[in-house]
Amino acid sequence: RCVFCGTCENASNGLIKFTNDYEISTSERADLITSGELPALAEHAKQHFKKLFGRSLQLRQVSAAGCNACEADLNVLATPFFDLGRFGINFVASPRHADGIVVTGPVSRNMKTALLQTYEATPAPKVVIAVGSCTISGGPFTGSPEITEGLDKILPVDLFIPGCPPHPMTNLHALLSFFK
Repeated sequence: RCVFCGTCENASNGLIKFTNDYEISTSERADLITSGELPALAEHAKQHFKKLFGRSLQLRQVSAAGCNACEADLNVLATPFFDLGRFGINFVASPRHADGIVVTGPVSRNMKTALLQTYEATPAPKVVIAVGSCTISGGPFTGSPEITEGLDKILPVDLFIPGCPPHPMTNLHALLSFFK
């Protein structure tokens, strides 16, 4: 549920420290709860996806009632500075042209049907990526009957990218580490 506000760092008397480390994504939600060491991304999953998708990955982004901060930092990946396309990863307009979906936001009750329809429209095999604290756990909206308390409660998630919002370098590192 961490939104990276820094309050826990100030209250922990040095036990918790925020760093500039952007290598914080993982393939298992349980691995986001940590004692300080995050496990490496699952090697078998990386090989599985590389075999399925080769050198190209087409993704459909779904905003499921978020504040738009995660979307903004994903959009930055298309700029000349990051140039995600040079790695063979692109965002497409239709789920029918996608290899997977990237979901942002806490998945509101009103967006759940649209999200599931997008997932169904994406041809198999497909990947699901949860970006941001809201998508992973509900973030600050946890407990509200209007949202889902984690995308993995309704869809099988292959990659979790934490943050509020995740820095573009965190998103880039996660996509390249997991799929390339």
